[in-house]
Amino acid sequence: MTARIAVLASGGGTNLQAIFDHFDQLGATRAGDVVLVASNRADAGALVRARERNVTIAVIPASGDTLLTLLQTQAIDLVVLAGYLKLIPPDVTAAYRGRIVNIHPGPLPDFGGAGMYGLRVHRAVLDANARETAVTVHFVDEHYDRGATIVRWPVLVSDDDTPETLATRVLRVEHIVYPRVVDALAAIIAVDVAVDPAADVPVPPVPSAS
Repeated sequence: MTARIAVLASGGGTNLQAIFDHFDQLGATRAGDVVLVASNRADAGALVRARERNVTIAVIPASGDTLLTLLQTQAIDLVVLAGYLKLIPPDVTAAYRGRIVNIHPGPLPDFGGAGMYGLRVHRAVLDANARETAVTVHFVDEHYDRGATIVRWPVLVSDDDTPETLATRVLRVEHIVYPRVVDALAAIIAVDVAVDPAADVPVPPVPSAS
């Protein structure tokens, strides 16, 4: 049995593509299948990527009040945020406690919270003169970027970095780390082992792309 995964994305969907590609490489050994891709934007590139693979797509209304129904109707086991910029409604975080995750392109909690996404994160890291940033995968609760950390992968900051160059290196790491964490969580969920989002969950290290 494989876990049924929903991916929520607001943009182009490169992390979604990384998950697709990793699952393709795993073949029959993969622990989950992406069966739904949903976005708050009808023009999101992530929906195009999903449509090309005949994966069910959906556009989430601005209120977000139909999201839980959508996930339950599709019998979703694991919810994966991949560049999804809207706050998840509390009924969804309650129903999917321990089964909804996000990836953030910086260290949490220092460089997270409402409005902290994309180049804003990398600019803040550089403005703070940090020598290291990180890719952080965490559980999702009713607050932005507050859920317990699952894995944090460090990325060194170079003296000549700009927000754009740092973003490029961090994204390469995201594309390695996130699919593996998603598959690991899908494997846990598929065998009905409870995941406690109140505590950090160790995940085996993966090769660095930094």
